[in-house]
Amino acid sequence: MRGRGLRHIPPGDLNPEFAVYLLGRAPDEPGWSYRWIPWPDLRLPRSKPEALTVLREAYERAATERVEIACGGGVGRTGTALAVMATFAGVPAEDAVQWVRRRYHPRAVEMPWQRRWVRSLG
Repeated sequence: MRGRGLRHIPPGDLNPEFAVYLLGRAPDEPGWSYRWIPWPDLRLPRSKPEALTVLREAYERAATERVEIACGGGVGRTGTALAVMATFAGVPAEDAVQWVRRRYHPRAVEMPWQRRWVRSLG
């Protein structure tokens, strides 16, 4: 499982086998299996139930596949999705944002409403 920003693709990076793209508009066809969660920048997903379903699928697939979670910058939406997925792994919802900030990016889950959504999953 990896999180990243689509604007920051490292050279020689391995392609995922499955990806979840958190974007305000549909992504260009990447050439591998993916799901798109309609999610405008600095906001929450347009459909939280659908987002949870797709993120659960990614979490389950990560056990056997190279999975990528990505938005434009790789911090707010990606961090929020990773925090949600951390709750699937047993991290308490009230600790998930700090858990992702320590392990992924210190500014992950940028907006207060994103943090509240993660905490609401507990």
